[in-house]
Amino acid sequence: MNLFEHKPFDATAVMGFGILNGISIGLLNLSLGFNSVGFYQMTKLAIIPCTVLLETLFFRKKFSRNIQLSLAILLLGVGIATVTDLQLNLLGSILSLLAVITTCVAQIMTNTIQKKFKVSSTQLLYQSCPYQSITLFIVGPFLDGLLTNLNVFAFKYTPQVLFFIVLSCLISVTVNFSTFLVIGKTSPVTYQVLGHLKTCLVLAFGYGLLHDQFSWRNIMGILIAVVGMVLYSYYCTVESQQQKASESSAQLPQVKESESDPLIIADKGSEIMSESDPKAPAWNLKRDLDA
Repeated sequence: MNLFEHKPFDATAVMGFGILNGISIGLLNLSLGFNSVGFYQMTKLAIIPCTVLLETLFFRKKFSRNIQLSLAILLLGVGIATVTDLQLNLLGSILSLLAVITTCVAQIMTNTIQKKFKVSSTQLLYQSCPYQSITLFIVGPFLDGLLTNLNVFAFKYTPQVLFFIVLSCLISVTVNFSTFLVIGKTSPVTYQVLGHLKTCLVLAFGYGLLHDQFSWRNIMGILIAVVGMVLYSYYCTVESQQQKASESSAQLPQVKESESDPLIIADKGSEIMSESDPKAPAWNLKRDLDA
């Protein structure tokens, strides 16, 4: 539809990225299936510190103490608001660990691939979606049949069911697009902070619109999480402005030097010309006055 430019790039990177994204989605769903909701929320909370650790170790990215403190406050608040029962089991713990690792790596790759190959979020999504879809289409029905002894293709698909499937797919495409856009423009950590804001909004809307049960613990957790988000946004903005100021101040002397270079070259060039060309015409004052 000519809404964006089709830009193919490294096929190996795109294929690996798409398959990893598909595996990450599958592992998150399996983690929710084999664990309690409380432990699944703990899994989601572990994504931020894992992402910070991986970016620090492999990309030498530095997170200031203010950023670390704001993230700790955010995680504490979301944990108080969402984590209830913690039921541990070996298989569920292994699946959760794999889900956290693959999700962190996939989100970091989303950011690095866009910057490395200079592609937009839409271009990356367009290239990687076929591999992600094929991975889920092959693995999904097989695991469903293995775990539930039911065949997804044997289900009776009524028009109402098909309508909600298509609606769900359209919403998922929008979510994928926004995910790639946010990670590409900001960072994987900022995207996770935004995801926890979504969790707090889900709880608040559930209480306001659906009249879900709400306790003072939920309210306190959401308030603490909001404080952490505000602090994170503030410190990110301050550090970004400081970085831009330092970069502009570092470029300023270079600009001044480059602006003075042509004058120096012109002066030197005129001196060389006068020395090398002794027969250069002298200034004829009388001729100019006559003219």
